[in-house]
Amino acid sequence: MAKKVGVSEATVSRVLNNKPGVSESTRQAVLSALDVLGYERPTQLRGERARLVGLVLPELQNPIFPAFAEVIGGSLAQQGLTPVLCTQTKGGVSEADYVELLLQQQVSGVVFAGGLYAQADAPHDHYKRLAARNIPVVLVNAAIEHLGFPAVSCDDAVAVEQAWRHLVSLGHARIGLVLGPADHMPSQRKLAAARALAEAAGEPLGDERARGGGSRSATSGWRGRCSRWRAARPPRPGSWRRGSRASSAPATRSRSARCAPPAGAASTCRATSRWSASTTRRS
Repeated sequence: MAKKVGVSEATVSRVLNNKPGVSESTRQAVLSALDVLGYERPTQLRGERARLVGLVLPELQNPIFPAFAEVIGGSLAQQGLTPVLCTQTKGGVSEADYVELLLQQQVSGVVFAGGLYAQADAPHDHYKRLAARNIPVVLVNAAIEHLGFPAVSCDDAVAVEQAWRHLVSLGHARIGLVLGPADHMPSQRKLAAARALAEAAGEPLGDERARGGGSRSATSGWRGRCSRWRAARPPRPGSWRRGSRASSAPATRSRSARCAPPAGAASTCRATSRWSASTTRRS
């Protein structure tokens, strides 16, 4: 542990025995190393929270989440905090399990960059546990209302309006929307905004032009939506705007890809984060 922190063994001993003569920054560095390495804190130090902050991500396949991890992790490090990356995988550790592990490590806070908090019908008991422990929590992207945690999110209505008007400027008249699950809050906001825009244009957005559900995986989700797209003809929408987080990764694909838009159609993708650029493709 002394080698990891870059101090002497005597300094580590003074910190673990809660002795004076050690600067606050060094003391926190030793305690953080203790937590990261998985050692149990001495009894007299267990009342203090570690300077660890959990960063919980739903996946890493979508490039937006590694980008979030890099920016958030760097900001935490500048504040003297150690980010603990918790990435979910299919069939692996669940979000609730990660919360339990983070509580055991006495984290100082948790940042969720995408998760079950955005789905109304998903289990939320692990969020309630964090609130009961008074653990600071920040959510990235829209969340259900009753959780009460602060959230950082783009304006979904404005995002849809910008994408919609962009497609209209390219000459497309019938515009479709591909969304996440029906209980997904960002998708609900996008759908409401799209329906308002279509209504104002005099062509209401029917269910045949607003598709939801599908796989949470970026690649398989896009392919599944393509299958439903092909099955829906005729008529074909002039373009499709993908509105769910899960389908935002494959914004551009090769012309030789197995699933491609019909000839003359445009595919526009805009991720739920304002830091992701929109792309337009014509076959």
